[in-house]
Amino acid sequence: MRRREVYRRIFAYLKPHLGLFLLTIFSALIVVAGQILAPFFAGKAVDCIVGAGEVDYAGLKSYLIALGAVSVAAMAFQWTLGAANNRIAFRVLAAVRRDAFRKIEKVPLKYIDDRPYGDVANTVVADAETFSDGLLLGFTQLFTGVLTIAGVLVVMFVIRWEIALIVVVITPLSLFVARFIAKRTYRTFRQQVKARADTTAFVDEMIGNLKVVKAFCREEENEALFERHNELLRKASLRSIFFSSTTNPTTRFVNSLVYAAVTFSGGLFAISTAGAFTVGYLTSFLQYANQYTKPFNEISEVVAEFQNALACAGRLFEMIDEEEEPKEGEETLGRAEGEVSLKDVAFSYTPERELIKGFNLEVPAGSRVAIVGPTGCGKTTLVNLLMRFYDVQEGEIRVDGKEIRTLKRDSLRENFGMVLQDTWLKTATVRENLTMGRPDCTEEEMVEAAKAAKAHAMIERLPQGYDTVVGDEGVLSAGQKQLLCIARVMLCRPPMLILDEATSNIDTRTERIVQEAFAELMRGRTCFVVAHRLSTIQTADLILVMKDGKIVERGKHSELLARGGFYSELYYAQFAR
Repeated sequence: MRRREVYRRIFAYLKPHLGLFLLTIFSALIVVAGQILAPFFAGKAVDCIVGAGEVDYAGLKSYLIALGAVSVAAMAFQWTLGAANNRIAFRVLAAVRRDAFRKIEKVPLKYIDDRPYGDVANTVVADAETFSDGLLLGFTQLFTGVLTIAGVLVVMFVIRWEIALIVVVITPLSLFVARFIAKRTYRTFRQQVKARADTTAFVDEMIGNLKVVKAFCREEENEALFERHNELLRKASLRSIFFSSTTNPTTRFVNSLVYAAVTFSGGLFAISTAGAFTVGYLTSFLQYANQYTKPFNEISEVVAEFQNALACAGRLFEMIDEEEEPKEGEETLGRAEGEVSLKDVAFSYTPERELIKGFNLEVPAGSRVAIVGPTGCGKTTLVNLLMRFYDVQEGEIRVDGKEIRTLKRDSLRENFGMVLQDTWLKTATVRENLTMGRPDCTEEEMVEAAKAAKAHAMIERLPQGYDTVVGDEGVLSAGQKQLLCIARVMLCRPPMLILDEATSNIDTRTERIVQEAFAELMRGRTCFVVAHRLSTIQTADLILVMKDGKIVERGKHSELLARGGFYSELYYAQFAR
């Protein structure tokens, strides 16, 4: 994203905080005015001390009181400036993160599937933090610095335009250096942000799958891969820090030249003008020279953070601008009867690899349909299409005669209950996990669902029973988590079910018990059962045998075995004759 567009988006986020923004500007003006007046009163106080026995005590007292007053006012408004600016920064940060998180919930699943989870998380958390710290919190130094430079320059021209002109002539050298370095730091910081995101994603992937890494003895290979990522990040960080760190010492050197020029020329004017340019004026001028050059140092320090913040902001806005899921329909489904039809459906994840083509299926309400086939044949893809996690590219899918793309997604998904092979529990109590789909259910209904899923006894053995905090890791085994996921669906009792290898992590004995519970749950409901273990689907009303995205056989278990076709091959591959 181009920097001009990044600036425009930042101003859009600042707009709701216009009142605080104006307070920040007003406070900055008072602070700068106080900083400019202080050297003036200090110089006047110096001129009140002519020599031994020649001190204007009345004038000295009044100037010192004025100096104290402006210093206290500047300090008070400096606090107001910081407080208002911080409030703006953290509110904008919260708004950007909120928009980014909402976008994650609205983008097509393809966006998440195509990216490492660590990269997405790094953008929402780390990049947003860097954006806030470097860009918004740096506003204090940037804005007050610019005001100070402008104000001091005006005062210096009023006091002695010749000396001020010397300062102005030397200043462009500092600006040229800062601009030269800023152009290069923006590019290097973008490279650094990219390298950091890649490293974070790799570490996240390795930590999440450490058991697999250890099982296959891949520690050394992963160390080598990490070293590559780490080396790219080191080089990118070194380049960005090198360019950004050269700004400050270079501008300090230019500022020293300014101070030396003011001292030399001011001393000459004080000697040659016979009182027109006093020692007090020279004292004030030297302080103004410091005040004039100091913002350049501060701004140069902020430049690096500023460029880093722009790079991070660009990544955030690119995420926020990602294309959302296709617009959903306005029609609601209500509680479905469960009649499902697919007509001439075609879908592929990538254009070059065709997956499903010309798929047709009619499922009467209340039917139990099993989907079997080798890995990669499109079984889970069919589930994704039914739930509108992905939309068909050709053809149509209807539920109770209504094309699902004309329905609101929530309306459609509320009618499906899903139990997947990959279980997921949020970090919360067992109770909160079970009632995720029905937070208003009674205690009795929740316990009844747990008993039906054969999970109640297991839950009772946990340290705090239904109030035990569980999550996606630790506490529970894979089989126990799957029982909770089954109970969660049983509590909702939707009119249609999708079971994608729902008992894959359960032992054979428990599986038989859960199958009985499923049989009760599936009675009168339309069910889609994706299974590899063919022993679990022999009672299905219809078995669809898929291969290469197409239905190659369909029928009941006994009919398919009698044909001696592809299903028969799959079956006898699992069970000896």
